Amino acid sequence: MAESICRALRDGALEGELAPALTIKDSVASPFALQVFSHVLSQLFSSILAGKSQSRGLVVVSFSRSPSFYLDLLKNKGTDIASSNKQIQILDCYSDPLGWKDQLAGSRNFTALSNEVLVSSTAIVFREVKHMDKLYNSIIELGKGLVGGGKIRFSIAIDSVDEMLRHAPVSSVARFLSNLRSHDQISSIFWLLHSDLHEARVTAVLEYLSSIVASLEPSHQLANGQRGDLENFSLIKHNSKKGKFHVRFKKRNGRVRVMSEEVHIELSGINFTSLPSEGAINQGLVPKVMVNPYKFMMAEDLWWMANMRDHLLQWKMCRQTRTAAVVRLFITVIQMMRCLILMRTQMMIWISDYACPIC
Repeated sequence: MAESICRALRDGALEGELAPALTIKDSVASPFALQVFSHVLSQLFSSILAGKSQSRGLVVVSFSRSPSFYLDLLKNKGTDIASSNKQIQILDCYSDPLGWKDQLAGSRNFTALSNEVLVSSTAIVFREVKHMDKLYNSIIELGKGLVGGGKIRFSIAIDSVDEMLRHAPVSSVARFLSNLRSHDQISSIFWLLHSDLHEARVTAVLEYLSSIVASLEPSHQLANGQRGDLENFSLIKHNSKKGKFHVRFKKRNGRVRVMSEEVHIELSGINFTSLPSEGAINQGLVPKVMVNPYKFMMAEDLWWMANMRDHLLQWKMCRQTRTAAVVRLFITVIQMMRCLILMRTQMMIWISDYACPIC
C-alpha cells in the first residue's frame, strides 16, 4: 500500500487536472509520520533520479528539520548528492524562519551570529514564513530553477504544515496549498501533519484538499486513556514500535478506496506489512449504482442519485458541504416521488384501457 502512494506521486497529474496531494498525519499515540514522510521522500527522489517519475525535480520545504537532515537521509539511501544537486533544492524555513538571526547578525553586538547559518548550494534560507504569497513564489522559483519553464514538472515536499499554521491562518494555508496543486508545473505534493495539535475542522480542511490521506494509529488503544498500570505500560511500549497505517485514496471518478497495513519501526528503517485477515481493510466506500431496480426511472433521476452518493461521502470530509448535501437529498426525494406518481398514472391508464377497450 505504501508503494501505491509512491506510485501515485510518481505518476503525477494528468493534463488539466490538479496535482496529486498527500496528507501524512499522526498523533502522539502513534508518532511515526516523519518516518513515513522520509520513506515517501526518498522513494520519490529515487524515481526522479532514475527517470521513472513525471517530475524532473524535487523541492523540499523544511520547517521542522534542518536541510542537513534530508541530505543525510538521501545519502544513507545511497544517493550521491554532489551529482544530483541539480534535481533537488531545499527551501530552509528552519534555520531562521522569522529573520531574527539575520537582524541580530546585522547589529554590531551580535556579529558572531552571522556564521551560524551555513547555506549550501542545495539549500536556500527563507526568512518570511508569515507571508504565504512570498513562500509560494519562492517555491515556484526554486522549482523552475530545477526544471526550467514549459511543461516540465517538479514535486514538492513540506515536512510540517503545523509550523505554517503557527504563523498564518488556516484560510491562508489552504489557499497556498490549493494554488500549488493547480500550478501547471507541479507534478505532486505531500505534507506532514500532527493532527492532535489542531482542531478537527483544521484537519478536515487539509484532508479535503488532499487526494490521498495517510493516517497512523496505535496498534492497541489504551484502556480508559490511563497510563499508570502495568498493562497500559506494556501497550505503550508495544505502540512505540508498530502501528496501523490507513490510507484513503480519492479516485478520479469520485469513488474512495480505503486500505490498511501495519507499520514497523526498526533501526534499519520503516517496514510495511499486511494486516491479519480479520483486521485488513481494502474496500471501496461508494458502491456502484444499481440501474436494474430503477429501470422505470428517468436518466436524470439516476444521475441525481449517483451525485447524491458522492455528496454524502463528502459530508464526513467537510462540514461546509452538509447544507448542499441536504438540499440535494431533498431534490432526489422529490424526483423519486415524481417518478412514482408518473408510474401510478400510467398504470391507471393501462387498467382503464383494459377494463374498457372501447374507450
